[in-house]
Amino acid sequence: MDVLKQHSYGQIGFGYGPRAIYATNPLLTRGRLFAQPESPTRTAFQRDRDRIIHSNAFRRLKHKTQVFIAEDGDHYRTRLTHSIEVSQIARALARALKLDEDLSEAIALAHDFGHTPFGHAGEEVLNRSMRDFGGFDHNTQGLRIVTKLEKRYPEFSGLNLTWEVLEGLAKHNGPLKTTSNGAAVPLHCFIKKFNVEMDLELEDYAGPEAQCAAIADDIAYNAHDIDDGLRSGLLKINDLREVPLSAKIIAQIEQDFPTIDQTICGYELVRRQITLMVEDVISQSYDRINRLQPKSVDDIHKAGIPVVSFSDTMKSQEQQMKQFLYDRLYYHPTVLQRRKAAEKVVDDLFKHFMENANDLPLEWKNQAETCSERRYARLVCDFISGMTDNYAIRQHHRLFDLKL
Repeated sequence: MDVLKQHSYGQIGFGYGPRAIYATNPLLTRGRLFAQPESPTRTAFQRDRDRIIHSNAFRRLKHKTQVFIAEDGDHYRTRLTHSIEVSQIARALARALKLDEDLSEAIALAHDFGHTPFGHAGEEVLNRSMRDFGGFDHNTQGLRIVTKLEKRYPEFSGLNLTWEVLEGLAKHNGPLKTTSNGAAVPLHCFIKKFNVEMDLELEDYAGPEAQCAAIADDIAYNAHDIDDGLRSGLLKINDLREVPLSAKIIAQIEQDFPTIDQTICGYELVRRQITLMVEDVISQSYDRINRLQPKSVDDIHKAGIPVVSFSDTMKSQEQQMKQFLYDRLYYHPTVLQRRKAAEKVVDDLFKHFMENANDLPLEWKNQAETCSERRYARLVCDFISGMTDNYAIRQHHRLFDLKL
């Protein structure tokens, strides 16, 4: 007898199991843009995760900057290691809240697909360069990649992910409805166009699994940017005593281990900070769930507030941590010097390819032959934004005989 028929979950994936009533159920997925028969061994969200891991965009993350440019050292986080850390935290949160872990993992692994080479430095340059052509935003670009730019299947462009994953990526920073002063959020033209094809209900909150992925992103980068800052020497343990959250943790570590080495103290700080933040989110989220009493995932979408959240105290401490990292790490003169050089690389490449389509790789040059100016600018933007740090540096050296 076929082993799949013997298994009680044979038609819905081996990963299917009990979930909370308010969790997103893969059996009730809102589907894909292009209908496909589902896998007999994987749930819809497990299949999405696997497609994401096997994509070109996922592999490129290994050579894309988080804070420090990839060639600065072997142990600094890249977008890939960051995404893996986010997915680990997202799964932990989803497990604790009895949600669909695979959906949280899929969204976490793909959440940074749209980032340019050299991190936010590259993004700012492309946004300026594309000002007259619709602008550039890494969250929107991530949606473009998984719905249009990945070319892996004969039947469609993109990865043909489920509605739930696409919704989580589109709303990574929250609903796309109004700002705090009530003004309408300007939607990128691609978001508007795609939303006609597949309504992502942009004014509602994302599902709880997507909320886990989003807050896991904050937890991960606050912690690992401290780790990378200490590793680089741009931050010292004593500097972190200025921040209430880390100061309290450092004091506890030194009480437990009076003679601890400073490097090990940094590692212990990062571990304890992640633990505190994760436990705070779990506690606060259960409080909100108990007050809301959701009967389905739709109640989470319509709640009007995020259900997966920090407590007010932790939210304040997390904001203080972010401000410290901006002041002392992200805008450190050494980081800014490298950032300025990186901005020049992206700016030079954009200007050059806008004037020299023949220097594009063949597959991109062929697409350019029938483009309007606006469409051609988007094509150049797609090409450059997909570059790794290393590839951008090689292209710049090839075209300008300069080194970063």
